[in-house]
Amino acid sequence: MTGQQGVRLDELGTTEAPGDQGSDSRSQIHGGRRSRPRWRRRAVLTLTCLLVLVGSLSGWALWHLNDNITKVDVSAAMGTDRPAAGPTEAVNLLLIGSDTREGAGNDQYGKVLKEPGNHSDTNLLVHLSADRSWATVVSIPRDSMTPAPPNCSPTAPKDQWQSRQWNRNFATGGAGCLIRALEGNTGVYVDHYAVVDFRGFKTMVDALGGVTVCTSTAIDDSDAHLTLPAGRHELDGEQALGYVRTRKSVGDGSDLGRIERQQAFLSSVMQEATSTELLLQPTKLYSFLNAATSSLTTDPELGIGTMRDMASSVRGIGLDQIQFVTVPTEPYPADPNRVQWTAAADEIWSALRDDRQIGAERPSAAATASAEPLTVSPAAISVDVRNATSTKGLARQAQAALTVQGFAEVTMSTATGVAPPAGALVEYSGADDEAARTVAAAFPGATVQKADGLGARVRVTLGTDAPTVVEVPNRLGTEPVPSPSITPSPSSTEPITTRKADTDICA
Repeated sequence: MTGQQGVRLDELGTTEAPGDQGSDSRSQIHGGRRSRPRWRRRAVLTLTCLLVLVGSLSGWALWHLNDNITKVDVSAAMGTDRPAAGPTEAVNLLLIGSDTREGAGNDQYGKVLKEPGNHSDTNLLVHLSADRSWATVVSIPRDSMTPAPPNCSPTAPKDQWQSRQWNRNFATGGAGCLIRALEGNTGVYVDHYAVVDFRGFKTMVDALGGVTVCTSTAIDDSDAHLTLPAGRHELDGEQALGYVRTRKSVGDGSDLGRIERQQAFLSSVMQEATSTELLLQPTKLYSFLNAATSSLTTDPELGIGTMRDMASSVRGIGLDQIQFVTVPTEPYPADPNRVQWTAAADEIWSALRDDRQIGAERPSAAATASAEPLTVSPAAISVDVRNATSTKGLARQAQAALTVQGFAEVTMSTATGVAPPAGALVEYSGADDEAARTVAAAFPGATVQKADGLGARVRVTLGTDAPTVVEVPNRLGTEPVPSPSITPSPSSTEPITTRKADTDICA
């Protein structure tokens, strides 16, 4: 038994025959050329064990990172009248910076006495293009006044929404209320959300080894706990938090100025991560991800696996293909300390819905038309047309053009308190998506989304740059569609300023 075991061990390390076990043979095995196979096999065995260990560690690391994340399902608060998702490969991620003072690392910044609670002081909507060749990051000013569901109701129809400050949506109803307000005002479908607090922000910056910023003026802000002379500075997590929070002591003290600094800060982070090849340094990357996930709250689907897949898919995007943009605003008439979105904001939301970069041409009507045949006849569809612009007669003109094509009933109503969409918005309830598709065919480039409370009726809201009605492929009758005599007010020609991620941080 012992001899047989010795043979087997010897066979594992050599190519000797079982009977060759003399001292000379052993001497030749240890001292001659035949020793190499044994060490080679030991090396392979050792490498295999290391690979198994590394694989186990990677698996543990992924599990640990995923376990760090707090997942909260807010779908019930978002309602059922959500916009239709855009191109299936495109992703819209809402990043929320919370000013909560609760929890270790957050409680040293004092209390918000006037409006206690968690506010979304930073709101970034990140759009990753379907082909992952570019990305757009939209900053939404926290002081924006927009229509919002009363008491964050998930069922309140949009014509009952009330004006509310943007960051109060998060304070009142959390991420679900904020997403509902965003989708309802823009028609942009939000795929995922993520919330990070003060502590998470600081630890992420420290894990990066600091971030370089550039300020043209000295900063002395007691509220933000930051004092800096003018110039370039390498900031640690605590200092970086103060920098992105600084508002009242710099420039005009507005949130819009703070947004500019935040965008420059994010550009610096991206430039630093690219130049140091963060993704190729496992230890540093793990440290960063561990810091990031430890203070992160997301939807249940946005786990570390999904994040890894998204990160992998955008690895080829150059900094020159990442653009930052701020929603254009103007003073809010009822309160000079607040702002409201200008008509130019519609161009941003339209671009995201179309999956195109800001400033790129809109797709033609032919490109946006569905290739699938329409399945519901106009004779089976009742339509309500609303005019959300200041141009009188648009709804009546559309009514006549739809009626002549055989739509069963076409009525008009007033679009009270509704933000004009860019183009035409077609809404439906229940399972009437195919009926809505027939109606949308009459309005080239229209946005189609689901809404509550419409019954079997399809609703069309005409906004800035709304198209005139065209013939649908399955129209009834032969009477020509009346030539339009009224055109809607054009969208604002106000230029939208964007910032590329590769822009010099001192610019």
